This record gives sequence, structure tokens and C-alpha cells, in this order.
Amino acid sequence: MGLDFSPLWISLKTGIIATFLSFFLGIFAARKVIKARPAVKAAADGLLTLPMVLPPTVAGFFLLLIFSTRRPFGAYLFEAFDIKVVQSFLGCILAATVIAFPLMYRNARAAFEQIDVNLVYAGRTLGMSDVRIFWQVVIPTAGPGVFAGTILTFARALGEYGATSMLAGNIAGKTGTISQKIAMVIQDGDFLTAGVWVAIIMVIAFVIIVLMNAAIGKQMNHIEPW
Repeated sequence: MGLDFSPLWISLKTGIIATFLSFFLGIFAARKVIKARPAVKAAADGLLTLPMVLPPTVAGFFLLLIFSTRRPFGAYLFEAFDIKVVQSFLGCILAATVIAFPLMYRNARAAFEQIDVNLVYAGRTLGMSDVRIFWQVVIPTAGPGVFAGTILTFARALGEYGATSMLAGNIAGKTGTISQKIAMVIQDGDFLTAGVWVAIIMVIAFVIIVLMNAAIGKQMNHIEPW
């Protein structure tokens, strides 16, 4: 059985880029929401978490409404900048980012909310700017939560299917991810190939979980268990 590994490389590239984007967007959003007024915080939190609780196909539907070349914004992107999201690798990245982003946002926000505010005050008394305090005090202190969010975001982006299939399609060698490959070969009755890809994605997921637990455990080993 000759196995085409392009779905693996497409999934890995999609997962890495989507995680990179979600990391900075999630941290930025978490920081802004924490500082917002209660009413704004509740509305923003609901909106930013929405892709995590909705079926991925619903997110894919809204993305199609926005980026389809038959719609004003999608047509403008294509005509003005030659950017096509639908049926493209960019569509894979966008769909995976939208679906995986809430995991990064929720974990980052939870980690930031547990930080001792006295650490921030101490940084200010030392003359540190808010930006420096954030990256040199807040982020390292919230490290375990942020790291867990990053790993979970990558895992979610790697296995995304619903929104990706609607926005990017299933073009072999271009937008065909592992999840789409599994669905396609099962429809063709090729359970052997499907089983191989399932085994591959399960191994990757297991390695991700082990690495996450090992890294977080190493950072938290100074805390006595209750």
C-alpha cells in the first residue's frame, strides 16, 4: 500500500501556523478582556468562546459568507489583492485558527486571572513599563497555563475537519488534511488506509499529551501536592 503523506504535511503546516496566530491573538484578547468592564467582558468572552461550542460546520458557514468570492468582502480581497480564501491553503489556516483560537484564549485568560497582582505592582515600583511587565513577569508566571493552551490549540488545529472542509475543500496535495483524508477513504470503503491515518493521528495526539504533561509537571514540581 503506497501512502501519500501530503495530508500529514498539510495538517502539520496548518496546525503550526494556526497555533502561531492563535497564540498571539489569544494572549492579546485575554489581556484586553480581563481589563474590560463587566458588561463588555461578558459579551466579549461569549463572542470569543463561541467557535468552541458551535458545530465547526456553523463556523465554516459564516466563514463562507464572509470570504466567498460571491460575497462582497471575498470578492474585494480577490479583485484588489488576488487573495482567495475558499478552496485554498489559506482557507485551511483560517478555519483552523478560528476553531482552535478559543482554547488559547480561555487557557491564557484563566492563567492571567490567577496571577498575584502584587507581582505587577512590584514591577511598576522597579520602573518597568507595562509591556515589559507583561512579557517578563506576567507571561513567565502564567507559563503552565499558556503552554497548555498552546499545545491544546495545536492539537485542535491539527485535527480540524468541519470548517476546513467547508471553506478550503478537499483538494489533494493542497487542502486535503488528515481528517479529510480519513473521511474520504472511509466513504470509498478503504478501511485499511483509514486505519493507518487514524493510527498516525492517535500517535501524534498521544505524543502531544505526554509532552504537555511533562512540561507542565516540570514547571509545577515545586508545588507540594495537597
